[in-house]
Amino acid sequence: MADRVPTLYEWAGGEEAFERLTETFYGKVKRDELLEPVFRNMSPDHPKHVAAWLAEVFRGPPRYTEEHGGYPHMVHKHHNLAITEEQRRRWVNLICDAADDAGLPDDPEFRSAFVAYIEWGTRLARHNSQPGAHPPQQAPVPHWGWGEAPPYTP
Repeated sequence: MADRVPTLYEWAGGEEAFERLTETFYGKVKRDELLEPVFRNMSPDHPKHVAAWLAEVFRGPPRYTEEHGGYPHMVHKHHNLAITEEQRRRWVNLICDAADDAGLPDDPEFRSAFVAYIEWGTRLARHNSQPGAHPPQQAPVPHWGWGEAPPYTP
């Protein structure tokens, strides 16, 4: 068992680390002129929900799926938001800054995998948020690993 490679979730520090990340991140969002309007009416629990999503993506417990409905719920949350590329890039920059501020591991391997998912996920969210978009309504929550994205064909 000593040779077992930890998951990204474990390496990051588990649930506490992802909750620290999202609390830090949404604190930044509330002060950001570009993203604040998008999240102005978010529930106080929103950071915890996003923490559960990220934890599940990085191979932690399936709390987001069990408590919030998994992929279909996430797709629904982005429906018709018309996220712009500028907003997507700001989201990426702020969550990367929040990862530093929240003390997530800063080794190149972890950050490479972390940023790879953030880039992939935000691009998918931008595409799926456009008016007239027809994303698949059922798909698994992606499970991210050390340097690769899981293949998925709807």
